[in-house]
Amino acid sequence: MNRMFPAQWPTATDQERPAGQEFIGLSDITEFVRRYVGTIVVCLAAALLVAWFYNSTTAPTFTAKAQILIEPKLPQHLQEGGEVNLSLDTAQVESQIAVMQSEKIAAMVLDQLNLVDDPEFNRPQTPSLRERFRTFGDVLLDTFGLRKSAWITSLWELSGLSAPETPAPLTDYLKWRRSMLIVRNSLDIRRVGVSYAIDISFTALDPEGAARIANATADAFVREQIETKTDAAKEGGAWLEQRLGQLRTEMNEAMAKAQEFRSRHDYSVGHQAKGGGDAVPTLEELEVTAETYQKMYESFLQAYTNSVSQQSYPVADARVITAATAPLYPSAPRPKLLLALAAVTGLMVGVGVSFARHTFDWTIKSPRHIRDNLGVDCVGELPPTSWRMDSGRLDEVVRHPHSRFSHGLRKARTEIALAETSHPIKFLGLTAVSDDSPKSSVASNLASLYAMSGLKTLVIDADIRSTMTSRLLGPLRAYGKPCQDPIRLNIVPAPGRPFDLLPSSAVDEKHLLVPGKMKALLAELAAGDLAANQLAAYDIVIVNLPTLASGADELIVGSVLDGVLIIAQWGKTHVETLRELVRTLQAGRTPVLGVLLTMSKRRKA
Repeated sequence: MNRMFPAQWPTATDQERPAGQEFIGLSDITEFVRRYVGTIVVCLAAALLVAWFYNSTTAPTFTAKAQILIEPKLPQHLQEGGEVNLSLDTAQVESQIAVMQSEKIAAMVLDQLNLVDDPEFNRPQTPSLRERFRTFGDVLLDTFGLRKSAWITSLWELSGLSAPETPAPLTDYLKWRRSMLIVRNSLDIRRVGVSYAIDISFTALDPEGAARIANATADAFVREQIETKTDAAKEGGAWLEQRLGQLRTEMNEAMAKAQEFRSRHDYSVGHQAKGGGDAVPTLEELEVTAETYQKMYESFLQAYTNSVSQQSYPVADARVITAATAPLYPSAPRPKLLLALAAVTGLMVGVGVSFARHTFDWTIKSPRHIRDNLGVDCVGELPPTSWRMDSGRLDEVVRHPHSRFSHGLRKARTEIALAETSHPIKFLGLTAVSDDSPKSSVASNLASLYAMSGLKTLVIDADIRSTMTSRLLGPLRAYGKPCQDPIRLNIVPAPGRPFDLLPSSAVDEKHLLVPGKMKALLAELAAGDLAANQLAAYDIVIVNLPTLASGADELIVGSVLDGVLIIAQWGKTHVETLRELVRTLQAGRTPVLGVLLTMSKRRKA
């Protein structure tokens, strides 16, 4: 069980669980369901919609059932002392079932009920997809009362689905084969347990028609048995009659020879004819031959008599014990059962799709995932703000100081202050993987927190490509004034914020991304110059660094800072890309404080 899910499975107790522990708990399952509840609900709704579509477009069918009993018996001329029943094995019973399902029985039913020319019987039970959409459209129009709207009715007629399909004309042979196929596909014959009772079920759109065809099938099987026995008796009688004629002739010839021998009064025994010819038969031999032919004739005569009797009074080995009646309720479709199966199927598919998404999703979604895959700590999680979910609000902590976002950022600030470094964090850098990250929002709100706590704060917008200066000052103020010397003269108060800002235009023009120049500027900002410019020393300097997408060479400037915080987005930042960013920073000897997970949709316990 502990290896069922990958290591990125998020839990609500990541801070308390050891990194190597991977057991699945109730919180894991709850988090999984909460995260993928949308996928599960969509799959469930789709399955229920398909079931509703099927129920709405499928005509109800009815199944009627008749029952016959097979009772094999010996012929009367073979019975001694009364009626004798035979026992049938499974193969014999299955053979009888095969006869009931044969085309011969189906043809007898078609001829008896004249089903080939019955349009109601030949109507397909499973409509085509076009017919289903036509029926579904009619149901929607009737349900919501849209037929009163002329333009909707006209639009429905123009779609071509309102008119039923016109079947192509068929020849007489094709009509017969179509009816034969319907009968054989709708007929279901099964043995009842291990008994000799056989259930004959027929499914049709008309309940009366289903009962009529089921009874006709049972009657056709009994009638076929009688006709088969009658035909066999006729063929046997004809052969016996022919054989009787031959035996009669041979019997008469044998009796005539014996009579002729007796009339000559020659009673010699074993007398040899003169001249060495064949031996002359004796009287006893002639009489035995005549008696033999007489017995054979009498036996065949008895068989012929029984055959004629069987032709006159044939008895079938099966009888109907239950006649089919018109069913009161349809056998299909079953709306409740189908909806229940659709719900179960939808849930299973939803969970399966969610599990597949979870398995192949390698984006950051939990602090434990960050620790296990990157080897760095997660300093906190920030939920989405209520405005502009893509980048966040620049003054969220000022407008909503008690929101979940503000609380999470305060906790992250505390984690940064408690970071294990050789000296306190005074020069803090922020970077991310891509330019569309909410790095600027985090920098602005984090600077506001520091400033609101009484620390003199400066934000250096060093991200030239995705600048936050235009969002704080506006495009005209950000790029309308040329850069002044010395560079500290370009520092301006951020409008409506309690911190100062060094615009990205000054950073770009003075090439402050070079580590040496940035280090000199930071030393000057930390010391202050009250005599010349009334510039007090800054307690905290936040540098909005370029992203990994800007190039690894621009991130070297982070080596002169006390620490760099990586901004990652929940469910969007790929773990491999984030790992590449960590390796790039570590290769440039940049101290990585950890990862701040933004846009987190995970509920904490």
